[in-house]
Amino acid sequence: MPKRIREGTRVFGEAWIAPAAVITLMVLSPNAWGGVGLPWFDPFESDAAVAPAPGVRWESRDPLPVVPEPAVPESLKNGAPLTLPELTEFALRNNPATRQAWLVARAAAAGVGIEEAARLPEVSGLFGLTRSEQVSASGTSVPWQTRYGPSVSLSYLLFDFGARAGRVEAAEYDLLAANLSHNRVLQDVVFQVEQAYYLLLGFDALEEANALSLQNNQTALEAAQKRRESGLATVADIYRVETQVAQAQLNLTRSRGGLEKAKGQLASAVGLPVTAVLNVQMQLSPPSVRTITASMTELLERAKASRPDLVAAETQFRAARSSADAAAYSSLPSIEVTAETGTAYFTDQRPSVNSYNVSVNLRVPLFSGFRDTYTVRQAQAQAQQAEAARDLLTRQTELEVWQAYYDVQTAASGMTSTEAQVRSAEQTAQAALARYQAGYGSVLDLITAQQDAANARVQRIQSFLDWFIALARLNHSLGMRGGLIEAGGAP
Repeated sequence: MPKRIREGTRVFGEAWIAPAAVITLMVLSPNAWGGVGLPWFDPFESDAAVAPAPGVRWESRDPLPVVPEPAVPESLKNGAPLTLPELTEFALRNNPATRQAWLVARAAAAGVGIEEAARLPEVSGLFGLTRSEQVSASGTSVPWQTRYGPSVSLSYLLFDFGARAGRVEAAEYDLLAANLSHNRVLQDVVFQVEQAYYLLLGFDALEEANALSLQNNQTALEAAQKRRESGLATVADIYRVETQVAQAQLNLTRSRGGLEKAKGQLASAVGLPVTAVLNVQMQLSPPSVRTITASMTELLERAKASRPDLVAAETQFRAARSSADAAAYSSLPSIEVTAETGTAYFTDQRPSVNSYNVSVNLRVPLFSGFRDTYTVRQAQAQAQQAEAARDLLTRQTELEVWQAYYDVQTAASGMTSTEAQVRSAEQTAQAALARYQAGYGSVLDLITAQQDAANARVQRIQSFLDWFIALARLNHSLGMRGGLIEAGGAP
């Protein structure tokens, strides 16, 4: 038992020992009721459970709950490097988001059963023991009577103008929305794994490119040092090349840090701790670009029909509308039948008595303090809010499809230029290095050529990464389970 509750129990026990003193204090003293400008009477010391002032950090007097490590139902297989489909399949089974969405759907399914139960009668049993003494109308005292016995009662709603049906329909729409949301969560997890996977491949390729740039800059430094020894280069040339070596080393360090972050992101996406070591197939091959033949209008229509969250928003609106109808019907009369039977036994010598009762009731709500009025108004506003949320999601979906479509087009057109840029820049850098080693050309020309080659390699890696991620985003925005276009060239 928490300390606060134990202390409250102690104070309450003391008050029970001297009830007269406590009641007198509460009645006569304005402090007991927290009068204006007076201290608040706090018998259970509830104020001690919060921070003493707004700017003071709250400290718990009891040990705080310990957050357990999330359980992983299974582990990844050891052996061959894991491919994207294998990682995705594992993530769908082990990511906590999929389990959470599935349990929400199961809870919604139980909600349908709860509302469906209203279609059946309610039957309850009771076993009672009564001891009573009564006074007759003439004032004569009737001796004490002790009776006991079982009884069974039945209550069944016959007609309520559709309020019960409206609640059932709302629950069914809620279940449909939960199932669709679960499907969308599965698509979200797939997209997260794809993003993390391609990001990991991108940083791995970037690390290799930066390592190659560092190697080329070190080769240039050796060449500059030899020319310096021969008197063909100045100390300024050495400093310039050393600056480029340091910059290449910094780029390599940053890419390695990004690679480690990408590994943690991928591990988290598949449902494992960020410290988990994944044996991933590290290869970023040039993608096989395929033209999207579908028009933008067709893509938008496809998204409206395939996006589970968009269809779920429509079902949530219908659920809210059914709830509003049920709230409106609840203020109308209802017809119900009740039945009860029981047997009473007496402790004296009198025989037992059987009782039977059947009644049909017309229940007419007359006045509830305007509660029904505001309940209907609230339900109608919630239905309109759900409709607005659906329309907002529709516009967001259109924008996501629009942006992802043109991201794919831009990435596809950029890959051709980056390939040509890398080919030209590397040849230029090799030629500049050869000229510089032969005693021709300046160190500035060599540095510029090497920088251009390094930038071109980075741009090529970025163009590959942009293509894969843009394509994954387009498929995700369309809500396609199999994907509009497969990302060719990926392992």
